[in-house]
Amino acid sequence: MADTRVFLRHILATIAYRGAKAVRNAGPSFADYRAGETSRTPAKILAHVGDLMDWGLAMSEGRREWHDSVPLAWEKECERFFTALKKFDDYLASEKPLEVSADKLFQSALADALTHIGQIAMLRRLAGVPIKGENYYVAEITVGRVGADQAAPRKEFD
Repeated sequence: MADTRVFLRHILATIAYRGAKAVRNAGPSFADYRAGETSRTPAKILAHVGDLMDWGLAMSEGRREWHDSVPLAWEKECERFFTALKKFDDYLASEKPLEVSADKLFQSALADALTHIGQIAMLRRLAGVPIKGENYYVAEITVGRVGADQAAPRKEFD
């Protein structure tokens, strides 16, 4: 189980690394950008990712709860995202029992979060504030590093 928890924590660190890159220096007006009439704004997507992290923690603790949060101002929503990641990571780092299978955590909250981080990155390009591509294989992603402060990219490209 220890190896499983370390791997789940690596996934959270990956979400933090990619998420930090997607939200960093986006500017406050990016929060309300819409690619189309029915598309969600980046702020709504990031609020959903925070909800996913809360849901993953709840499932890990044996609770089946979902909250659909109203987006906060962009900077506050970014803070909420990293706070939710930290709470989830702290639980996985503890000795407390994991009340859900790692498979279920990955296929639900964690995989969905990665999808939505990718949407935010794509919306950055559409909004005219693109981020560079990156070879994530060589990225310095560290278990336990789940805040906004991430290692500098090692190999970016246009």
